[in-house]
Amino acid sequence: MKPFRQIRFLINITRTQGILRRYFVVNGFDGALTMLGLLMGFILSETTELSVVITACLGAAIALGVSGVSSAYVSERAESLHALSKLQGAMLSDMQQSAHSQAARWVPMITAFVNGAAPLFISLLIISPVFLARTGWPLFMPPLLLAIIIALGLIFLLGVFLGRIADISWLRSGLQTLLVALFTMLLVFLIAGG
Repeated sequence: MKPFRQIRFLINITRTQGILRRYFVVNGFDGALTMLGLLMGFILSETTELSVVITACLGAAIALGVSGVSSAYVSERAESLHALSKLQGAMLSDMQQSAHSQAARWVPMITAFVNGAAPLFISLLIISPVFLARTGWPLFMPPLLLAIIIALGLIFLLGVFLGRIADISWLRSGLQTLLVALFTMLLVFLIAGG
């Protein structure tokens, strides 16, 4: 069986598609809001040194990624082993060579990858204008402002994705997540800007 077909098969027999989607959205949302909060903090503190912005945002993005990978792996591994143990008890046989045993080994790693990659990837997308500006790439607006616009756009798209999954209005769902982002910006402004 080819690797991607094998992965799809293991995800199907464990029924973890929904979990993977949730992890992607929840941790992607966490990454986007974290970057949004950091960027707002930098704007309010009038820090214009791009190397400081990059270092802080990159540090937060890496921490979110590592936290996502490690927390998901530990919890999903425990749940997978528990489910395999219950299945073995019900089947009254050793299932160490079965597809379910293979899924108990691989699905937690796949889940952990999605859980960690989502905030890291989204964070890197958001701070990409800051990287570009640091290398001298000409931008049509200040890099921090452009990064905030990208963050708001990605947060809206995550809401749209949730709306499509739930089969509800994608626009309403996107606007709800955007409202959360704007509320976060307001909170940062009121607390850090005052």
